[in-house]
Amino acid sequence: MNTGLNFRFAEEQDVAKILHFVKELAAYEKMADEVVATEELIREWLFEKKIAEVIFAVENEAEVGFALFFHNFSTFLGRAGIYLEDLYVLPECRGKGYGKALLKQLAKLAVERGCGRLEWWCLDWNQPSIDFYRSLGAEPMSDWTVYRIAGMTLKELAK
Repeated sequence: MNTGLNFRFAEEQDVAKILHFVKELAAYEKMADEVVATEELIREWLFEKKIAEVIFAVENEAEVGFALFFHNFSTFLGRAGIYLEDLYVLPECRGKGYGKALLKQLAKLAVERGCGRLEWWCLDWNQPSIDFYRSLGAEPMSDWTVYRIAGMTLKELAK
């Protein structure tokens, strides 16, 4: 493990930095046009409503990666889990073990908080990430399909 790497939780003054990482990740995932988040929304949901948290990987006092996560709940386990929404390491910092280090930090946090699992989604085409996750012992949930209702469909269903 790299001894020059540290971790810190994001604070409200990091809102612009968080949005920057989100946009970098979206560009990598070929989904940049789908980002509608703003600094105001991130401030509201992460720091006022406290719905999600961010951990930064920090090298030489510069943020080089981030993980955005929140708690979910498993009725079968009877306890919370951590759902990893975003994991991203700057391209120039890849290959140094920082992605693994961020996941280890989340695993430690999950254990400290008494959570029963750490889980996330991965795009089917993202073979480098799939290979990386498999190397850590992560298992794909092949028996499950993700469903989503959003936008106007969500508004219609809510009527």
